[in-house]
Amino acid sequence: MMARARQLYAELRWRSVAAIAALALITSGALIAARPTVMLVNGERVESDVSPITTVRARAFVPLRSIADALGAETAVDRKTGIITVALADKTLRLRVGDTRATMNGMGFTLKHAPFRVRGRVMISLDAVSRAFNVRTRYDARNARIEVVTPGIGESQ
Repeated sequence: MMARARQLYAELRWRSVAAIAALALITSGALIAARPTVMLVNGERVESDVSPITTVRARAFVPLRSIADALGAETAVDRKTGIITVALADKTLRLRVGDTRATMNGMGFTLKHAPFRVRGRVMISLDAVSRAFNVRTRYDARNARIEVVTPGIGESQ
């Protein structure tokens, strides 16, 4: 009987340690996610009235106009059709909120995630930013940072 009690006690103690460890992991992740995410374009901080949105699976969505402006792109919205046009150098991206279909210089392609609105701002996935503007992107969840780097410009930062 005493051996069974010791076994139950050891099992209970192990489960308690596991529960505390799991709680610590969950809490630390929540604290990281709770910090405001900083956006940097070529080493310069980008401000927006809508913060980037990050998900548990390390996906990041950024305000399209803020990133486009920081890269020097022109952005226009056709209110009648809902088409958003972003032009940067020799590239013209056209997309629509809620639609994964987009065009780059007239050639159609599919976005992994449809753009969406948050408080009137169009949010676009970081991978779409990379593809559309030919830039390197990185989401650093640990430091709550999103980095967008134009090859040859922001690489030394």
